[in-house]
Amino acid sequence: MESSFLTAVFLPLALFIIMLGMGLSLTTRDFQRILTEPKAVILGLVAQLIMLPVVGFLLASLFPLSPELAVGVMILAACPGGPTSNMVTYLVQGNVALSITLTAISSLITIVTIPLVVNFAMQQFMGEAAAIQLSFLTTVIQIAVITLIPVSIGMALHHYVPRFAAKVEKWVKWLSLFFLALIIVGLLAKERANVASFFVQVGGVTLALNVLTMGLGFAIATLAKLDARSTKAITVEVGIQNGTLAIAIASAPTFLNTPSMAIPAAIYALIMFATSAGFAWLIRYKKAVSASSQQQTPESSESRL
Repeated sequence: MESSFLTAVFLPLALFIIMLGMGLSLTTRDFQRILTEPKAVILGLVAQLIMLPVVGFLLASLFPLSPELAVGVMILAACPGGPTSNMVTYLVQGNVALSITLTAISSLITIVTIPLVVNFAMQQFMGEAAAIQLSFLTTVIQIAVITLIPVSIGMALHHYVPRFAAKVEKWVKWLSLFFLALIIVGLLAKERANVASFFVQVGGVTLALNVLTMGLGFAIATLAKLDARSTKAITVEVGIQNGTLAIAIASAPTFLNTPSMAIPAAIYALIMFATSAGFAWLIRYKKAVSASSQQQTPESSESRL
């Protein structure tokens, strides 16, 4: 499969399906939640839109990366959360409504912030070699088109034909994961001669970005004394980014058209599933331990009597 066909056909299709799936689960109430749950929403947005790019920049500066890979890390850090974060939040029994709200609002805001962050990264890491930059207005319009249109279609289906939307939502999410896997395989296959070295180069930084931002999200939500379900939602939302959008910005012909910049996002997408599974296991383990201790307490009380 040629890279041009991959980025020109499958990548836009995957993005369309992913954003359509997100729209199928959205209502206007999700955008109004910033008024009803302002503390949790604002904390989550600040962590995503400000803390995440700062952490990404520090990690890209500290790790020994080539300029293109460093920019790739920053592209990833600039992207919003994706539907995968909503799915993981559901699996760990977090506040799914909050997760969806953060994904929806951050997806709107990052339409503007992505070109700012990416151009800053290219100037910092590539300097005079940064012959290509994202045109701000053009990029804003392009990201808006590939995200807002499918989301709007999904929301319209949810509003006008809710039963149909509920039936197809699960299938759309699994289909989007299939296309994401296909894109990752295609990118890694194209760079198969360098895959091992890419894992060595960016495996550490992408793992650090994933784990560190999840940890910081958890810490911020805990210090703010949010409830357990909202804390889990913010932990996942801050730690899991829309890798498909990052790959599109890095490698699509209409954006940067530099496939090597998509490698961090491709490897991150593989790592985030492993760390998400680990987080889900940790939550279930703690719940099982807590339930076991609660069962033992009455028994020990009875034995003392």
